[in-house]
Amino acid sequence: MLKFWAIEASGLSSSPSTPTQVTKQPTFPLESYKHEPERLEARLHSSSSPPDTGQKFGLSPGQSVAKPPTPASTPCTTSKAAASPQPPAASEGMLEKLELEDEAVGESESDIYMRFMRSHKCYDIVPTSSKLVVFDTTLQVKKAFFALVANGVRAAPLWESKKQSFVGMLTITDFINILHRYYKSPMVQIYELEEHKIETWRELYLQETFKPLVNISPDASLFDAVYSLIKNKIHRLPVIDPVSGNALYILTHKRILKFLQLFVSEMPKPAFMKKNLDELGIGTYHNIAFIHPDTPIIKALNIFVDRRISALPVVDESGKVVDIYSKFDVINLAAEKTYNNLDITVTQALQHRSQYFEGVVKCSKLETLETIVDRIVKAEVHRLVVVNEADSIVGIISLSDILQALVLTPAEAECVRSHHELQRDGETGPETGSAKQKENEAE
Repeated sequence: MLKFWAIEASGLSSSPSTPTQVTKQPTFPLESYKHEPERLEARLHSSSSPPDTGQKFGLSPGQSVAKPPTPASTPCTTSKAAASPQPPAASEGMLEKLELEDEAVGESESDIYMRFMRSHKCYDIVPTSSKLVVFDTTLQVKKAFFALVANGVRAAPLWESKKQSFVGMLTITDFINILHRYYKSPMVQIYELEEHKIETWRELYLQETFKPLVNISPDASLFDAVYSLIKNKIHRLPVIDPVSGNALYILTHKRILKFLQLFVSEMPKPAFMKKNLDELGIGTYHNIAFIHPDTPIIKALNIFVDRRISALPVVDESGKVVDIYSKFDVINLAAEKTYNNLDITVTQALQHRSQYFEGVVKCSKLETLETIVDRIVKAEVHRLVVVNEADSIVGIISLSDILQALVLTPAEAECVRSHHELQRDGETGPETGSAKQKENEAE
């Protein structure tokens, strides 16, 4: 039997007694409230404390869940606890939540999104129902990737029975790394993919690059989640209850930005939202990697690994952007069981999506950040290709770039201001004291 289990986030009567069982639950896509904003409104009426999902994933004695670096450990970036979240319709309640400090309200509105993130917890963003697929590390790699495809998810937390804890994540990047490392030719079977267990792959591949699992508590702020995603350069952040060890959800840039967008109309609009990409300097505009329609898949995979990027614009002979090949597209090699022939072209590999693919989502450097955010959220993509009038590549702007601009850059600016104020107070303090002393001596 497959050594993985699917968990419905809204509640499990009991956890699988062994990792070889599959707990069958109604299928809920991860983006379950995607087209149902009223579900989120109902969700926000609930308590900010996570429910007991029924899982019994206890931590072994003396072991703690790995914690990501948070702004609390750096100067000027402490988060404040928030009141219980209110539904989107309650504008007054929303404004009250953002009044974390009386002084902050009177200041520039440039940090409004940062304060919003600090005033919400990670648990606020978890949908009422979702499916979390968990793999035991003794599961075969091949079966794990097939299970990702079958369950419609892009990543899964890894459970190690010996340690009785979560030890990592299995993502599409692992699939790409395996193909990149072991593919020889269409005539040679990839033994490592066919026979290796997840734990074997982790021992071989991570022996020199091993890092503890980056995760976050449901009670941590969304600001901490954004900080952890961006500073650790990861795309998925598991929400794990530090007390029970239960995995509740997987946070992504897309989910967080979508959550923020639901409230944007109720908040004051910062001036920088009306500036264009050129003025703000947001995105990557140098040394952009791209491929051609006839590029072999194995070459695209090599670029993914060597450049550590998540998508490659496809450019025709005239330099026009005609398509995009992302890491997510690679998982279809597993779905169609065509990973043994990576000499096929990108065009051949992308034929599977021709029916529903609406084209590359693009933008111009002269469009405002407000327009860009709205477009990327509505299109539900992870990046926009920045093009010129001839539709040639100028750059790439990602969800990470956007969250950095909306949330972290204002936080860094606030930190600098606070630092300067402290310096100024330090400089004026002694002078004031000295003046007082002279007055007393004169009297």
